[in-house]
Amino acid sequence: MRYRMGVDIGGTFTDFALYDDDGGPLRTHKQLTTPDDPSRAVIDGVARLAEMASIAIPDVESIVHGTTLVTNAVIERKGVPTAMLVTRGFRDVLDIGLESRYELYDLKLEFPVPVVPRHRRFEVNERLGYDGKVMLAPDYSGLDELLSSAIEYEGVQAVAVCFLHSYVDSAHEDAASEWLAEHFPDLAVSTSADVFPFMREYERWTTACINAYVRPVVDRYIDHLERGLAELGFSGTFLIMSSSGGTLTPNVARRFPIRMLESGPAAGALMSSRHGAALGLPQLLSFDMGGTTAKGCIVQNARPLKHYHMEVARLHEFKRGSGLPVGIPVIDMIEIGAGGGSLAAVDERGTLRVGPGSAGADPGPACYSRGGRQPTLTDANLVLGYLAADSFLGGRMALDGSAAHKAINAVVATPLGVSVEQAAWGIHEVINEDVARAFRVHASERGVDYRGCSMVAFGGSGPLHAVRVAHKLRIPRVVCPWGAGVMSAFGLLASPVGFEVVRSYRVALDTLSERSFAEVFARLIAQASGFLAEADIVGAEVHSHCRLDMRYQGQGYEVEVELPSGPPVDAFASLRSLFHEAYARIFGMSFDDRTVEIVAWKVDAQGPVQAWTPGHRMVNGPPTGAELKGHRRLYVPERADFVDCAVYDRYALAVGSRIQGPALVEENESTCVLGIDDVALVDARGNLVIELGFEP
Repeated sequence: MRYRMGVDIGGTFTDFALYDDDGGPLRTHKQLTTPDDPSRAVIDGVARLAEMASIAIPDVESIVHGTTLVTNAVIERKGVPTAMLVTRGFRDVLDIGLESRYELYDLKLEFPVPVVPRHRRFEVNERLGYDGKVMLAPDYSGLDELLSSAIEYEGVQAVAVCFLHSYVDSAHEDAASEWLAEHFPDLAVSTSADVFPFMREYERWTTACINAYVRPVVDRYIDHLERGLAELGFSGTFLIMSSSGGTLTPNVARRFPIRMLESGPAAGALMSSRHGAALGLPQLLSFDMGGTTAKGCIVQNARPLKHYHMEVARLHEFKRGSGLPVGIPVIDMIEIGAGGGSLAAVDERGTLRVGPGSAGADPGPACYSRGGRQPTLTDANLVLGYLAADSFLGGRMALDGSAAHKAINAVVATPLGVSVEQAAWGIHEVINEDVARAFRVHASERGVDYRGCSMVAFGGSGPLHAVRVAHKLRIPRVVCPWGAGVMSAFGLLASPVGFEVVRSYRVALDTLSERSFAEVFARLIAQASGFLAEADIVGAEVHSHCRLDMRYQGQGYEVEVELPSGPPVDAFASLRSLFHEAYARIFGMSFDDRTVEIVAWKVDAQGPVQAWTPGHRMVNGPPTGAELKGHRRLYVPERADFVDCAVYDRYALAVGSRIQGPALVEENESTCVLGIDDVALVDARGNLVIELGFEP
């Protein structure tokens, strides 16, 4: 037997999925995250799932892991004290930023604080020209004393090397890295040309500084995981999910921890695309809602949209420019501070506010009976009847309905002068509207009419809210896959080993020879493929996808142009027409008489796509034998009252089963809520396909 395991750490729960390559059933597991040491939940959960499946840990060939460790370290500022070597005269670039205000008329506007404070940015006499020519060779005079003092008195453990124009030629940064290795071998060093060789120094340097800031944290975390898994008897391949949809070996993850910023959420979006391909749905809205946050992603033609710039640690959730810019390949997602643990309160204006703060796993919602006193979305869903106190997590975790009722009454209902049930519905509906509003903005900014999409809903809380959110967006169809509550863990198992290289090299198309074009891509393909070789993926197993960022000369921003499959040199003669087509798709026109230039070159190298059968039947304990588990009173907003509704056992539903709403469909890790006039059908793969009951 050959087994693979996926492990996804969330803010509240850690999810596990076990896949049998020889065709056995899928098994899943979910348990509370251990915030003080997330690796504890991972190691314990791996052992528990193996025991549940009656397999030996040595029989597990690979474990793929997704984590929020890097994101949390940056948001909570729990990285290590970090220094920066910077070209003399450019010490303040991290503070100057882009010189733009994300809120024009806010006189008290705040900006995110750089992870490296000004007094730990040490200037180096060195200078490269914009063309890479040496104007001043590096001089490290006095640097030894400055770094020694920073290490002794401030505990500096990492250094980011950020020199001007290093994306053109990395020689000066490479030399500084060698000098640091010789004089301070215990420091973790990240160079901007290695982490993100892209023009625009602010974004490049911020990315390098964050990479250095979290590198020792990630290194210790991976060491702890590898030791713990080895003690269990695991000797297979251990991989870590990146933000771009590929998996990395531990060594690559240690070198580029910045690429793990959206580790877990990327797996869920990737799995949505796999479901879309299997179901023949070309355009999807992927909706992942867990215990702490909700994530949305647009999937077109079975591929999630991707971009190369994101912001982390935003001061304002939806305001671009309020966070630290990061340059990495990342699946294009919007993140909302909405999840089962989202805290509800009445603000100073006397209105209901839910999130973005979360109760997390510790203490968790009031109904968890772990010390939480603030009401959360999970408490509201329990009061509304959408969750059952005795069947949460398949009955393994009892919920306290009276604690949920008491918390909502004290914090929300009494201050607002409404009943507990009305307050609970208000909490539920505020989250629905927050998610719908975020999706509207995300889709509109990308020119996508979400009304033509289907929605794939997953995560522990996703199916609870998906139908109401879809109604608000006028999306006609919602798909809840098998194991929706742990689907990101499935996505980890479906992710290929991969690494993407992005490099700035600005050149006018008219001056570029076919030979130079082929040589640049050959170097990048070799570089990207080299990272896959660490996982023993070589030769014909490696597939490279090539893209270019192009623009009309004089423009400030670029359009991505995807090259056809095959050797990139085959597309050289058609580059101009490919760019005009891509430009016209976005702007409705192109300009044949303008000079076109290439700004950036991209290579995405991937190994074989992992075997996966969407809808593969799961075993999480024996079903009841009957599709209908019973009835429960749940709040139906169209009736403004509680109504006795049918509750179905997801594991007992047969292919072709039809469910008329209002109703609930329960599985161990999530519950799907159907509204009035909504109809759910179980398709041939076991997916719950819900057709929404509204007039087009």
